[in-house]
Amino acid sequence: MKSAIELLSQSGFANLGWGNWVMFLIAGILIFLAIRKNYEPLLLIPIGFGTILANLPLAEMGSYGEGIIALIYDSGIKTELLPPIIFLGVGVLTDFRPLLGRPLTFLLGASAQLGIFVAAVGAAYVMDFTPKEAASIGIIGGADGPTSIFLASQLAPHLLGPIAVAAYSYMSLVPIIQPPILRMLTTHKERAIDMPQAKPVSRTAVILFPIVTGIIASLAIPSSAPLIGLLMFGNLLRECGVTERLRKTAGGALIDIVTIFLGLAVGATMDSAHFLNLRTLMVLVLGAVAFAFSTAGGIVFAKVINLFLTHGKRINPCIGAAGVSAVPMAARVVQKFVSDNTDGRVNPLMPAMGPNVAGVIGSAVAAGVFLTLLM
Repeated sequence: MKSAIELLSQSGFANLGWGNWVMFLIAGILIFLAIRKNYEPLLLIPIGFGTILANLPLAEMGSYGEGIIALIYDSGIKTELLPPIIFLGVGVLTDFRPLLGRPLTFLLGASAQLGIFVAAVGAAYVMDFTPKEAASIGIIGGADGPTSIFLASQLAPHLLGPIAVAAYSYMSLVPIIQPPILRMLTTHKERAIDMPQAKPVSRTAVILFPIVTGIIASLAIPSSAPLIGLLMFGNLLRECGVTERLRKTAGGALIDIVTIFLGLAVGATMDSAHFLNLRTLMVLVLGAVAFAFSTAGGIVFAKVINLFLTHGKRINPCIGAAGVSAVPMAARVVQKFVSDNTDGRVNPLMPAMGPNVAGVIGSAVAAGVFLTLLM
């Protein structure tokens, strides 16, 4: 009997606290949203289960401990390895033709990074975060999970859990967050602007684009090279037409394997000691602000551009909302919103894909700017 009592006293059951139960509940909500609502299931399920593992007392399954998950975290995230590999896969899966067919939409992708800097300034000067913490929070506005993880792991690793959860949560909530902003900032007449077909893009152009963009962006902002470089390498594998095996691997098995490890390691940063505090709530609020301002920035800048264009060449300002980096969800949300408001007459999916893929580049460059200024 004495041995049984001693065994129980040294078990995880005896060491469970209220914080563990709260984190189990949060993990359950993430897994529920992934399964029932289909919100980013490839990320939220690993993150949710990683959260459960991190909050098992005495199990040493957290990212900040000494177990197997800590090994993945130290070798895959702290070393900046896993997020760039995700970008490699994203590059394989991304078609830049809508952007190349309408180069003007690149400006919309850039303007939709407004929320990154608004939230960063607000975090630093209003909520008293350090500059490194503020930059890591602001990048949530880019709606790009791997970029958020990449930056936070270097500038504010203690905030990695809430930043990653906020980034992926707001990415999955694009269909809920963006339509009210679109409705508020555009008129029915603007929503009804039907954009003509984009110019056809040559094979030479789609092959040269990743090479030239990778060189120019990395020379301009060297800190962005790990993300931009692998993004463009992946896109070159997609477009060159002679590396089918590499394309399939990078866009399939490799990105899936890395996603599993990345999600588990990020989820395992969310132990109760690091997650349950006021600063976590502030991160979630600032992340929402960043995402809202990014959406608004793209829309408003599109309206400004229209002031300088002739009537037949004006762009539908709604596509500016797709400038956030949630590919292709943001573009689909814009397409559905416009189609519903025009009884199906206008369906700007391909025009919206231009700023959408530009946003991937924009968020990576913004992360590089922060790293250059703050490291």
